[in-house]
Amino acid sequence: MRSVIVLALTGLMLTAGAGEVMSMTNETPKTETATLGAGCFWCVEAIFEELRGVSRVESGYAGGAGATTYQEVCSGETGHAEVVQVTFDPDQLAFADLLQVFFATHDPTTLNRQGADVGTQYRSVIFSHDQGQRAVARAVIAELNEAGEFKDPIVTEVSPMDTFYKAEDYHQNYYFNNQNQGYCRAVISPKLAKFREKFADKRK
Repeated sequence: MRSVIVLALTGLMLTAGAGEVMSMTNETPKTETATLGAGCFWCVEAIFEELRGVSRVESGYAGGAGATTYQEVCSGETGHAEVVQVTFDPDQLAFADLLQVFFATHDPTTLNRQGADVGTQYRSVIFSHDQGQRAVARAVIAELNEAGEFKDPIVTEVSPMDTFYKAEDYHQNYYFNNQNQGYCRAVISPKLAKFREKFADKRK
């Protein structure tokens, strides 16, 4: 599903004395926002930063009540999930295609768990920003389940987006800034390599 939104501002300016009419058109770039949880946000951020059509990726927290900290979220008691908020151009990347990458780069069949990361903060979740996103998310899940893409049924939560709380600065661009860190080398690098091979045609 491709959302077609055209925002154009057109002004007419009369040149003093000459009586000439000049037109000026400014087009605002179209963007949409997706908020996704697929386990540790360091992994998810690294993948979506390389996806063509994406202009910004921010790590943060969503799904719980109120502002929070990384330490609090790690307790599993805040209701928040680790998420990334992705700003993208729907003319270059449809939301449905973005979700194909999302589902292919984590395990959406394990409840509240991604590998060794266990807890509700690591749940697979799509926070829809409008009814259109909600419908697309449910349709993609149904299609993947029907096709038997995974051995077990998808348990990804689809919930309305409320408030996104940006994570602490040191979490932003984490993989880019810490590629030699142990977790990055052992977990993120192999996952990123698989993404680059599977979605080579969708990379920047």
